[in-house]
Amino acid sequence: MATPTVRRSSKQLGNPKQPGKTNPLSLSSRRVAAWVAEITLCAVSGLVPFGIGAYTNTKTNMERVPLNPVLVAAERTIAYPLALPVSYGTRNVAWSTNFLWTIAILAPLSLSCWQWYLLAKTGSTTAKRLFGIKVITEKNQPPGYRAVLLREGSRIALPISAAYMLWRYTFLFPNLAFFAVLALLMSLAEAMGFPMLRQGRSLHDRVADTYTVDATIPFNPSLLRRRNKSNWGQGDEEAAIESIVVTPQNQNQKKHSLWVWMRQNPSLTLLGVALLSMAGVLTTLVATQIYIQTQENQKAVKQNNSRQFLALEKQYYANSGVSKQNTIVALGTLRDTQATIFLAGLLVKENDPNLLKSIQQALVSIGLPAIPELKRMNLLLERELDSLSSNKTRERELREQNLYANQQAINKILFVYNGNTNGIDLSRTQLSENDSTKNSGLNLALDKVDLWGIDFKYANLDKASFSGSRFRGPGEDKRWDTYDDWITDFSQAQLKQADLSGANLSRVLMVRTNLSRANLNQANLSAARLVGANLSSARLAKADLRNAVLENASLTGADLGEAKLNDADLYGARLGRVVAIGTQLSNANLIKTEWQGADLSSAYLDRANLSNANLSATRLTGAILRSSNLQNANLRNADLSLADLRGANLAGADFQGTILSPRQQNPADKFVETPTTGVQSAVIRGVDFSQVKNLDDNQKAYICTQGGLHNKYCP
Repeated sequence: MATPTVRRSSKQLGNPKQPGKTNPLSLSSRRVAAWVAEITLCAVSGLVPFGIGAYTNTKTNMERVPLNPVLVAAERTIAYPLALPVSYGTRNVAWSTNFLWTIAILAPLSLSCWQWYLLAKTGSTTAKRLFGIKVITEKNQPPGYRAVLLREGSRIALPISAAYMLWRYTFLFPNLAFFAVLALLMSLAEAMGFPMLRQGRSLHDRVADTYTVDATIPFNPSLLRRRNKSNWGQGDEEAAIESIVVTPQNQNQKKHSLWVWMRQNPSLTLLGVALLSMAGVLTTLVATQIYIQTQENQKAVKQNNSRQFLALEKQYYANSGVSKQNTIVALGTLRDTQATIFLAGLLVKENDPNLLKSIQQALVSIGLPAIPELKRMNLLLERELDSLSSNKTRERELREQNLYANQQAINKILFVYNGNTNGIDLSRTQLSENDSTKNSGLNLALDKVDLWGIDFKYANLDKASFSGSRFRGPGEDKRWDTYDDWITDFSQAQLKQADLSGANLSRVLMVRTNLSRANLNQANLSAARLVGANLSSARLAKADLRNAVLENASLTGADLGEAKLNDADLYGARLGRVVAIGTQLSNANLIKTEWQGADLSSAYLDRANLSNANLSATRLTGAILRSSNLQNANLRNADLSLADLRGANLAGADFQGTILSPRQQNPADKFVETPTTGVQSAVIRGVDFSQVKNLDDNQKAYICTQGGLHNKYCP
């Protein structure tokens, strides 16, 4: 096979005697700079609107609307390959955020398409033109659309794919920082043609059959001359990057070398084809035989189980007492759908307590496959109870007993098979007493078990005990905080008075869930979605709610003592009369929240957004409000004594009756006290009260003497 002919230009890539403008930077340096500029331009076009959208979402009072479905789809598409956690359920954002985030997706795409159009038509993007380089074909013409698609597609796909495979299937996964570094290194190596292989020319140029050259110097292929690699001097590798050419004749020889060999060796070619054909036929025959045998085995097992079931069913109705119980236990050992349906139906038909216990034991032996049938019977019994009279009748008592047995069976299966519950559907099930079953006495008892990935939407779980249980699992990749985490869905479920103390509810969906009077002390609710949830009178002492979404949630009368709500979103939440002593609310979104009569003593509200919040009659003694946004907030009759307001934005805030210190000064006094040293003298130092509304004389005197600012009263 002929060796490719390598031609390179002189160091100037043209006639060395021809005058021309030269660039002090080397071509390879300019190529890297142009690449960085192109990437930066695309990144900035997306990050700027995204950042502005994120700011308006948390710092403004704009109307909230559901997140654009296009953005939801884009988020999940990006999250899956990068193993990022993704938000499900209802998600509301400011209307401007929807618009800006849509631009953040479209702008980089539009900009890239425009740059590719310029590259196809002129051979240069904006960045390449700036750095004096261009992309051409061997005929010194712009590459055209097909070549640009091949060039830019391979330029992105090849290094990113290589970096992704190295990252995804090694110990580096799921750390995104490693992936970013690998992608950068691979992209640079590909652009330089992998110098360690001495290829010189970049791979994407080879794929598209294009050349990246110096635009300030004429490109003349006829002046390129052959040089031996051993005679290269300083800068010759750079010159090779500029103008290495593989002659078309040698390219054709490479492409057709296999065909030539086949024509020269017809016997070996025929033998190879025959062997491959025989291997294909043999593989097909073996695979077909295995498939047929597997199907026959499954059919035989199914027929055998069916015969055993029919025999046991007949035996069940023919026997009584202990023999009946033994038959039920035997039915539980069958892996047959008929047996599962039969046993779940017996829970509705039988009333003997001993038989009911045996049926539950058999269903537990069957395990999770029994859940769908138990759910069906649960819903049936609930409907029957709703249709019966509320008066205590024999029929009603029997149905309550059957429902109780059904609930117990579900409880036992979840307990025994905890940790394997992902994908179980228990939505709308009745797993607690309700108005129809007040005296059943059942409350789920599933403490310190793994119940992740269960669908509990609309289920009744009132008074259930889930203390220390985990409702979020690491997913199939066995890593936390990735796309495939197993997450339980409690959306619109009833969890009144439930015990969830110490439970792991991180990222769990609890949209419009009723958690009134529930015990959530020390629970992990970080990044949980509690949009519209009812947490009235709930206990959340020392709970972790960082980054949780509690938009429009009701926490009236809740105990939030020492809870962590840093960076949480409580837009429009109702928090009247809450106890939030020492609660951490730094950087929280508290726009339009209602706090009437709440106790926020010693709470951390630094950098929180409390614009348009109603803080009337709240106790904020010793609260940290540094750099918080209290614009247009209602602070009437609030107690701000010893609170730290340094750096706070108080424009438009209503201070009517607000207490700024335990002992306010009377401006009629003969002597006005000078600022004292200590905590009180610093809490409002430098704070601008010029736009605060309804300041009385005592407040004005205190502001001026304690270092506050007011352009009218504190000259």
